[in-house]
This record gives sequence, C-alpha cells and structure tokens, in this order.
Amino acid sequence: MSDATVQDESPLLGPDKEQRVPILDTDRTEIEQLYEAFRRGKAKLVSPSGEARLLPESLYSFLVELIGLLNEGKSVMIVQNQAKLTTMEAASLLGVSRQFLVNLLEKGEIPYHLVGTHRRIYAQDLFQYKAKRDGYRHKVVRELAQAEAKEGLYDREPSSVDED
Repeated sequence: MSDATVQDESPLLGPDKEQRVPILDTDRTEIEQLYEAFRRGKAKLVSPSGEARLLPESLYSFLVELIGLLNEGKSVMIVQNQAKLTTMEAASLLGVSRQFLVNLLEKGEIPYHLVGTHRRIYAQDLFQYKAKRDGYRHKVVRELAQAEAKEGLYDREPSSVDED
C-alpha cells in the first residue's frame, strides 16, 4: 500500500467525506455481499490456473476499508504518491480556489515544479500540506473549545443581538 496516499484519517476518502454516490440496487447488493464475504474471512487471489494465495494483510485491510466505504455509498479516490497534479486538480482536492492554491505555491507552502510554464504538484506533497493544515485547524478548534469550557461559556445562553 506504499503507493496509496493518506488523506485525513482514511487514504480512500475524497475531500468531501460525507459525499454520497448513487449506487444501482444490483450493484449495492453485490457490494454488500462482497463486503460481508471480506468481513467473514481471509480473501484469496485465484490465478487462471486455479492456484489460490492469501492476500497480504495490508492489501486485505485496504480492500475491506474500500469496500466498506463503497457499501456506505461514499465516494472514493485512490491517488499514487508520485502522481503529478495540475493546479486545478490540487485546488479541488484541497477545496480551495485555483488562485488561492497558486498563492500557497508562490509563498513556498507547497513544493511544486514547472513543466514548461505550467505548475505541477506531487500528490504526496499536497497531502502532506493538507495533513499539516488540518492538524493545525483541529488544534486551534480544540484549544478554543477548552478555553471556552474553562471560562464557563458552554453553560451560558447565547445573548440576542436585539437586546441592546
């Protein structure tokens, strides 16, 4: 699984973790059956000659997670670490505008290289930035919540703007 890139907690989820994808009923049934089969026991690869081999644990775990997400109707994206992304693709994965991403690149926040006059970003560099950004955001929100709890702000009723 060294070619899979980790995004947030799961390497399989796209930028919008709650995005649902419509699945045909026949496909849903097959996905559910496949998911249950994977959950019950070790999957095997069977060659055309009939030789069966157990899947390596890392591949097995990856497939269980992949099929589980599909079973929940979530979208899944698999990107190789060395994939080269355009600025539009990278901006879309971060959920920002292309211009905002270009500004990050110009500030040196995310490494990039030029192909002719076009910027390209390695997926692994983009996801490292995203993990750092998301970690910082979680830390700030956690600290804010702790400070508000310490000051007793969670027990207060919100004041109305019209009370002045």
